[in-house]
Amino acid sequence: MKLLSVFDKEFAPYGKVVTGYDVAPLLKKLEETTEKPADAVIYVPSDAGLEALPIFEQMKNNVYGGMPIQFGYCNGSNTKLNCVEYHRDSEVNIPANDMVFLVALECEIQNGKLDASCVKAFSAPAGTAVELYATTLHYAPCDGHKGEGFRVVVVLPRGTNEAKPAITPVNEEDKMLFATNKWLLAHPDSSEASQGAVVGIVGENPDIAELL
Repeated sequence: MKLLSVFDKEFAPYGKVVTGYDVAPLLKKLEETTEKPADAVIYVPSDAGLEALPIFEQMKNNVYGGMPIQFGYCNGSNTKLNCVEYHRDSEVNIPANDMVFLVALECEIQNGKLDASCVKAFSAPAGTAVELYATTLHYAPCDGHKGEGFRVVVVLPRGTNEAKPAITPVNEEDKMLFATNKWLLAHPDSSEASQGAVVGIVGENPDIAELL
């Protein structure tokens, strides 16, 4: 696997860099008020402290056109893909540390399976707001430097990643619904697979440890 950058033209099918926002106060708050596990990854969908900052209303109105949104965070240390997820909308990630996205495209899911060889790696410098399009498969970020871990603000429509709604599946995609506005495929080696997630990633679980 080759490590590219979110500023490279190869990132265009997956997302774009979002400019014009002063994210420094947001990332300062993130670093001062949230933990960063050294050997695990934690995710909180909505954080009241982050949402109290002025940039919250600005991004709600400018980036999401007035839709209700949430500011959460994903912190920890990770080098593997493990799963891929997608939403019905874009997700904006704002890292406090250099980090790496592992991504693929929804259209690369064929017959309910994603070949792990489709996954690409893109680095994002600290302080760079990155939009991942609705059709971009992604999951937890990866470390940007060996052993340093990451803190990342995650911006999504309000309610995303909360408890899964009770539905009766009417097609194969419905079986992938893992939480509110979250469709997920797991690698057989992942903990999510043991929690009942649909196993749909074939091939070796991508790991960027040797690239760092």
